[in-house]
Amino acid sequence: MEFLPTSLPGVLLIQPKIHRDERGFFIETYHEARYLESGIPTRFVQDNQSSSVQGTLRGLHAQLKHPQAKLVRCIEGEILDVAVDIRQGSPSFSKWFAARLSAENARQMYVPVGFVHGFLVLSERAQVEYKCSDIYVPNDQLTLRWNDPDIGIDWGRKDPILSEKDRSAKSLIELKEFLPNF
Repeated sequence: MEFLPTSLPGVLLIQPKIHRDERGFFIETYHEARYLESGIPTRFVQDNQSSSVQGTLRGLHAQLKHPQAKLVRCIEGEILDVAVDIRQGSPSFSKWFAARLSAENARQMYVPVGFVHGFLVLSERAQVEYKCSDIYVPNDQLTLRWNDPDIGIDWGRKDPILSEKDRSAKSLIELKEFLPNF
């Protein structure tokens, strides 16, 4: 397993070893000791899975009182996975990182606490699994506008399919008083 640093401190890409043969493949998707050794000190308490059609954008989400680190992987199809640093005072505040995660490349992205997370479905359909370091609390969620010009994420798409919650998301400036400090 390779743990690859990204342009955002704390955000990691994980490339597991894929063992392929005539029967198919085998991948170790999580090994607590290896993750700890590689700088992921997170204990995960909840697993989630979503299924979405092409063009769906889910995000950008975080929780405030129950912040969640996430370990994300795509088990069917392909997504553009995005993390944005929302820690006020951080040298990388408002910076973003994106990576393609797919069933084929088996990559994972670790998104630590203090970042919002979202993804865009690139394939006809995608299933995404992610581990969370805290439970989901519906009234604790912060939703950042996917196309906030002050962040400037290049999604490669201008008209994604959005939930009502994501359509009514706020900009970074509008959320500033709620954001964590670094």
